[in-house]
Amino acid sequence: MKDWAFIRERYLSDDLPIQLGGLAANLSRIKSFVIHDANREVVDSLIEESKFFIEWTATATDLEVAAELVELQIQLARWQRKWSSIWDDPELRREVAEQSNTWSKRLLTLSGLLPKYAEEGLKGV
Repeated sequence: MKDWAFIRERYLSDDLPIQLGGLAANLSRIKSFVIHDANREVVDSLIEESKFFIEWTATATDLEVAAELVELQIQLARWQRKWSSIWDDPELRREVAEQSNTWSKRLLTLSGLLPKYAEEGLKGV
């Protein structure tokens, strides 16, 4: 059983851009793990954790970001509700992978982390 109080405290100790980046990382993991049959429980756990991350983060964001997070949380809940049929259908799992990837990229953009790290990476060139 996960210690959600500890995870929440740790997650909220980061600045908002890092929190959004952590959520984006979870979605990227979903994209990677959903393809392999053995990862059903891992993906289910990542979906659940991502829903918590959204709940803990949304109130600290501006209205535009909060609206996108709510939309993502609804998508995650839809996946959970139909998880058995999704998992049994390789095409539906591929769609989850694509959508997770799209959301991950969107959250990284919203976080502001991509431009910051891209600029820092160019300084060493």
